[in-house]
Amino acid sequence: MAVRIRLSRVGATKHPSYRVVVIDSRRPRDGRALEIIGFYDPLTDPATVRIDSARVDAWVGKGAKPSDTVSRLLKLAEARPTGEAAPPPKSKAPAAPKAARPTRARKAAAKPAAGAAE
Repeated sequence: MAVRIRLSRVGATKHPSYRVVVIDSRRPRDGRALEIIGFYDPLTDPATVRIDSARVDAWVGKGAKPSDTVSRLLKLAEARPTGEAAPPPKSKAPAAPKAARPTRARKAAAKPAAGAAE
């Protein structure tokens, strides 16, 4: 059985909160879980994360793989022992545009100028 540690959504419309669950990867997102091992509330400031790290270690030892989001939450929960997650990182500034590649016309114009300089 392919077991994953992932989020299962609970809460009202437009007010999400999530359970951290151990579940067969073939089951639906909110399907029957093998075990509930934590809770995540993104709407509090800062976001609340409570995860039983002993149970996570036990399930990972049995072969369960955490999802990308749960892996990020595990790192946040370890860094903040009070159970509150740090706010998400700010988005980076857009990168500067790369230099334009020389086109054939520019290359052709550069060749005679380079030949005259010699």
